[in-house]
Amino acid sequence: MGIYLNPGNQGFAESLNSQIYVDKTGLISYTNRVIGTAQKYICVSRPRRFGKTMAAGMLTAYYGRECESGELFKGLAIEKDVSFKKHLNQYDVIFLNMQNFLSRAKSADSFVLFLQECVLKDLAKAYPDFAGLWEQSDLLTALEEVYNVNQKGFIFIIDEWDCIFREKKHDLRAQTGYLDFLRALLKDKSYVRLVYMTGILPVKKYGTHSALNMFDEYSMTDQGVLAPFAGFTENEVRELCSQYQLDFDEMKRWYDGYLFEDGLHIYNPKSVVEALRRKKFAGYWTKTETYEALKIYLEMNFDGLKDAVTMMLGGGFCRINPYKFQNDMTSFQSRDDVMTLLVYLGYLAYEAERESVFIPNREIEIEFANAIEGAGWGEIVRLLSESEGLLEATLEGNESIVAKAIDTAHMEAASILAYNNENALSCVISLAYYSAKRYYTFIRELPTGKGFADIVLLPGRNYPDKPAVLVELKWDESADSAIGQIKERKYVKALEGYQGNLLLVGINYDKESKKHQCKIEKLSLGQPL
Repeated sequence: MGIYLNPGNQGFAESLNSQIYVDKTGLISYTNRVIGTAQKYICVSRPRRFGKTMAAGMLTAYYGRECESGELFKGLAIEKDVSFKKHLNQYDVIFLNMQNFLSRAKSADSFVLFLQECVLKDLAKAYPDFAGLWEQSDLLTALEEVYNVNQKGFIFIIDEWDCIFREKKHDLRAQTGYLDFLRALLKDKSYVRLVYMTGILPVKKYGTHSALNMFDEYSMTDQGVLAPFAGFTENEVRELCSQYQLDFDEMKRWYDGYLFEDGLHIYNPKSVVEALRRKKFAGYWTKTETYEALKIYLEMNFDGLKDAVTMMLGGGFCRINPYKFQNDMTSFQSRDDVMTLLVYLGYLAYEAERESVFIPNREIEIEFANAIEGAGWGEIVRLLSESEGLLEATLEGNESIVAKAIDTAHMEAASILAYNNENALSCVISLAYYSAKRYYTFIRELPTGKGFADIVLLPGRNYPDKPAVLVELKWDESADSAIGQIKERKYVKALEGYQGNLLLVGINYDKESKKHQCKIEKLSLGQPL
């Protein structure tokens, strides 16, 4: 075994031996199907700590010919696949962690040359009959010579493929040279059986075309058939919560939110694992990223970015066009480019059906709230900091204080958002109740008996003393009519199964006076309306 050529199965063995392991070997079923086909080029982009390196180690262990991995895969999903034995440990695997080469190279310009030297040394050990070749040829020539003799071909597993675009953001010459090298190494080469390439960014768009346009891409805007392997699925998380006796609803609130086709929900695996291990919900993934990175992009404040983030902090969606983004860290032309990057970094989620982005969960929401403090967004910071007082007034049934607090919140946000409809009012109310998210699951437009409740706050299991809150908003009507609609349309039916007290909150905004009215009624579920 070598360092880069057939490095063995130790990495995957460590994953299997970890306290918590979720079987993702179903990915191998797909890669087996595309070996030696036109679909053999796969580029998977996901945020940090979403299982990319684990998957790369798994594929290396399965395909690499200089190890015996059958026992490692015993009892896992791939063992039942008809292709399992056909491809198990049958190939020369070249595993390239580009981050490792870039950090060790003397310069970005020598990065590619250093990579070739390292791999050539491994090839020379594995194929001593070609010893003379390594002294005078480049990597491409060496691979062609080996293939011409043994006709077996190579599988390439490339991790952190995009590191040069993230760490050498402005070195266009080094980036271009790297892309040209990958194209020459991989495209239309008879020795290539499969390429599995992974990173945070999709393939870099290169002028008017892509240098690596042969790749099928699976990104956070479209994971396609590989979506179940992008993180933990909801069923996987539910089973883990049952096994470790942790509240699934709370897990969902903290780490769910990444949505793909057919309603598939994906959870952040790093955060789920840490929550299970520590028996505590907190921001685990964000500690690996630091809010400073997010703050940098918020401070750019492209036209409309502040508006968009404010809307999303209020639980709203923001429509974007992710297809103009150049897949690097510098070529920003619009707020859409910035938000697309935040999708790839994991700070936003993308819903294809709406073509919109949103803040996926509590963990990320807290990160945004922290980041805007240092981004000069004083009015929003004040709005969020004052939300605790609004929640207390609501729970105490103090209608006048609630109305006054919402007046203030409206004014704070008015400089950012043009409030001229009920959807915008819903956003400001959601922002005004921001602190409630410590204790409540926050739902906008919950389907009810005969329509949608504007905002529903459901207390977490750890807060049984707090009532559920059902909020109905009106525009140029009355707070009483909002309460009346809750009762008339049987919105309370949406809370079947909930046992506890309930607050009905009606809020009306008078466009002429620019004032809010509030009406609060307390009741217990089971009590007639």
